[in-house]
Amino acid sequence: MSRSPASSGLLPMPGSPSSSWTLYRARLASVFRNVDAPVLAAFWLFGLINNVLYVIILSAAQDLVGSDVPKGLVLLADVVPSFLTKLVAPYFIHKVPYWLRIIIFASSSSLGMFMIALTPPDKSVGIKMTGVIFASLSSGAGELSFLGLTHYYGHMSLAAWGSGTGAAGLVGSGLYVLFTDWFGFGVRNSLVISAYLPIIMLISFFLILPRGPLRQCKKAEEYEAVPDRDSGLDEIEDDPHIVNAASSLLSTETTVVSTYPTAGGANGFSKFRTNIRRAKLLFFPYMLPLLLVYVAEYTINQGVSPTLLFPLKFSPFNEYRDFYPMYGFLYQLGVFISRSSIAFVRIRHLYFPSFLQMGNLILLTLHAFLAFIPSVYVIFIIIFWEGLLGGVVYVNTFAEIMQNVPTSEREFSLGATSVSDSAGICIAGFISMAVEVRLCNWQVQHGRDWCKRIEVG
Repeated sequence: MSRSPASSGLLPMPGSPSSSWTLYRARLASVFRNVDAPVLAAFWLFGLINNVLYVIILSAAQDLVGSDVPKGLVLLADVVPSFLTKLVAPYFIHKVPYWLRIIIFASSSSLGMFMIALTPPDKSVGIKMTGVIFASLSSGAGELSFLGLTHYYGHMSLAAWGSGTGAAGLVGSGLYVLFTDWFGFGVRNSLVISAYLPIIMLISFFLILPRGPLRQCKKAEEYEAVPDRDSGLDEIEDDPHIVNAASSLLSTETTVVSTYPTAGGANGFSKFRTNIRRAKLLFFPYMLPLLLVYVAEYTINQGVSPTLLFPLKFSPFNEYRDFYPMYGFLYQLGVFISRSSIAFVRIRHLYFPSFLQMGNLILLTLHAFLAFIPSVYVIFIIIFWEGLLGGVVYVNTFAEIMQNVPTSEREFSLGATSVSDSAGICIAGFISMAVEVRLCNWQVQHGRDWCKRIEVG
């Protein structure tokens, strides 16, 4: 039997018997009641800056390596170090204080971007990829650290982080198109400007974020349970509609701390085995759908989209290199919108959007071979839809963990699950290197040589 919007925690459809502007306003107010604005601002900026350089690098992939080198190479250099970091760091990174992590992340990111920007176009691609690796290490460690940090600041910090990561895609791809196409700064100058962005991460942590919750926690070596912050819904708890609306973000019920023994008094090997068992329990409900959606969307972005080209006279562009950054911008726009929706809409069946993303991959790959989609504007819509699906799975995966995983396990679980997106991107990187070459060669053999008309910036 289908549930009503009220019982599901979602806002009712306009015009339905249970809808009214008063109820809408009350429900929105219940979501944001007692929200700490500095916390929201800090986590939004964390998400933005931690991911923005990653997006800029991918947007510049075509300009960095040209048409003769698969863009999957840039993707792999941008994500493999991040993946390896997320794979091992959750088991020891909690021993490093957050203030020190932030300094390391900002320094590593800036160093990597300067290496990419200041390497002349005629020099080895390997030097540029080394810079990409530095930025990737910082991004990977930053993601699992900031996700773990949301454990101490309540549910809305996760919503702010998710929105910031979505905005990073939009800002990163948008800035790159703006700098290179509209302002004419060139690839080098655009990347040099980007190298200064990590300063905002330092400002966010040391000047904006209230660090009281961190100071109140023991400087222990283990992950430990921290009481949930007050949901602030006591005054409206008698109204079931408003309470359900607040739950559209995350459950506000008191979380039961796990009764399983923690690793607090165990030796190092025992702690590691405990964490491995925790990770196994996370795989099917959370890790796998996140893995699948990332494999599909990054195979599209790095392997298929470079070949989704049309004659210039039937497009809004003057050069073939302009297609790729625009696809990236539209994808990131969809990601931003869907990641920012978590405060209002929850999707609990994570596999459904993942399978829809696989359908997008099949559709666009078939078009790259057969050219049956009549207009580039249809491709624009599909790429935007791809971004919506990817963002929905990402933010709802971590929202489900915040709701369903016991408090004592939550910080580790948030960090450990973040390995899935990087693993999916790694797999997509290897697939993309073969797919792009195959698709481009097929198109050249069939009279569409546009993918070969792109030069290194």
